[in-house]
Order: sequence, then structure tokens, then C-alpha cells
Amino acid sequence: VQLQASGGGLVQPGGSLRLSCAASGFSLDDHIITWFRQAPGKEREGVSCIGSSDGRTFYTDSVRGRFTISRDNAKNTVYLQMKSLKPEDTAVYYCATRFDPYGSTWFKCQHGMHYWGKGTLVTVSS
Repeated sequence: VQLQASGGGLVQPGGSLRLSCAASGFSLDDHIITWFRQAPGKEREGVSCIGSSDGRTFYTDSVRGRFTISRDNAKNTVYLQMKSLKPEDTAVYYCATRFDPYGSTWFKCQHGMHYWGKGTLVTVSS
């Protein structure tokens, strides 16, 4: 069982990146998938989440309108498209999942995660 996050890198302010979270050893179909991030010296925070059965999406206020989360169940992968990146988006981004076929809430998205991937570093700087 593994989650692999990728797609991070160095980008200038205003630029875009797409992160991927690929699962192996299990199906993401009945899982809530959440992207978290942790900036240096700060606590980890939930960034965005996509539900399983209902497909609902959630975003923290600071990224709403700039980030888009999506899932491709055929590829067992979840994506986070990030646009209009700001220096304050600089962080290590992690994906995590929670088995929950019953519907999603922002609270569920941030608690009780079952699997975590290793992070991918996003640096927004000129």
C-alpha cells in the first residue's frame, strides 16, 4: 500500500503546477483524498479534499478559486491543479486518504486519515 505524491518544484509567483497523488496496492474509489501542506515553522494544514461517493470538493479559504482538485479513478490518481501561485503557498505538500464511502465533510477530510504519502516540495519564488 503506497501513496506517491509528485509534481512539486520551483515556480515563479503567478505560475502554475499540477500535483499528482498516485495510489498503489489499493483502490481510491471509496476513499476521501486530502491534500495537506506544511510550510517551514508552521503547522500542517488541510488544503483541499475530494470525496468518494459524492465527489464533493473542499478548499481552505486561502486557495479557493486558485486550486482545483480532481480524481481519475481509472488511473487511481488524484490531482491538485494550482494556479496563481503565491510565495505563501511554499510548503511540502502531502496527500492522504481515508476510507469513507458514506459521504464527505471538511471535518472528515482532515481527520482520521489512514494512509499518507511522502511529500513533494513546492517553492514559489522569483
